[in-house]
Amino acid sequence: QLQVVESGGGLVQPGGSLRLSCAASFRLDVYAIGWFRQAPGKEREGVSCISSIFAAAYRSPTYGDSAKGRFAISRDDDQNTIYLQMNSLKPEDTAVYYCAVTRRAGPLCPDPNDAREFDVWGQGTQVTVSS
Repeated sequence: QLQVVESGGGLVQPGGSLRLSCAASFRLDVYAIGWFRQAPGKEREGVSCISSIFAAAYRSPTYGDSAKGRFAISRDDDQNTIYLQMNSLKPEDTAVYYCAVTRRAGPLCPDPNDAREFDVWGQGTQVTVSS
């Protein structure tokens, strides 16, 4: 069974940082991996995506407007784990964060970073930014 599991969420003060992790029950290195988030009452939003390490686009991950300049996605394929480093967190970053794998798009991040292109999802990890 294909599974991904997110971890690293929690409560953090505005301006603080968190690092989310995404681990899987199968090899991730051949796939593009995305991070998404969903706040209460809002649609799921693409945060970032990183292509397979075997794709040249791996060096150019994509970010949603809300993540640019503050978040950084990375992958450690030896550990079969994807990370999302989140800095300068704001209350509006509060959401459930999901890791997802696109087998449909294969090694490249979809353009745009559309959640419908991703077919293996984790259960999510809650991030709350509040003083």
